Amino acid sequence: MPPARTVLAGVCLASLLGTPPAVAAEALIIVQRSPLAGFRHHEGRRVFPDMTVGDRLELVREPDNPYDANAVRVVWRGHMLGYLPQRDNAAVARQLDRGAPLEARVTRVQENRNRSVRLEFEVVVPLPSSDSKPPKAIETADERR
Repeated sequence: MPPARTVLAGVCLASLLGTPPAVAAEALIIVQRSPLAGFRHHEGRRVFPDMTVGDRLELVREPDNPYDANAVRVVWRGHMLGYLPQRDNAAVARQLDRGAPLEARVTRVQENRNRSVRLEFEVVVPLPSSDSKPPKAIETADERR
């Protein structure tokens, strides 16, 4: 994963180059992009026809999960869809525990030929506009070293 500064610079440059002056761009840092784990085992299959790219997802920590202390449940409109993949959930779990303002949204919903469904999503940190309060500090990989 590229350093946070590189991602931030890319987001800023893209927003400057691709946005007309009269339209405010959404500034954010992409923390993670991944497929959803366990989609077929929960309510995802039932609600998938109603889901669209861009839909907001709720991230819910499950620190008492008996299988994974870093478990982060993913919910859409009150329906449990699955979890962040276990191999990728530690950093997001840590940030949620610290109160970081993480958001998630659907980036891809695909039904395969064998009728299996794949949902991909991204976790982001929205950057404040110049007239709002800054978010709580986000721990970077450099700070963990």
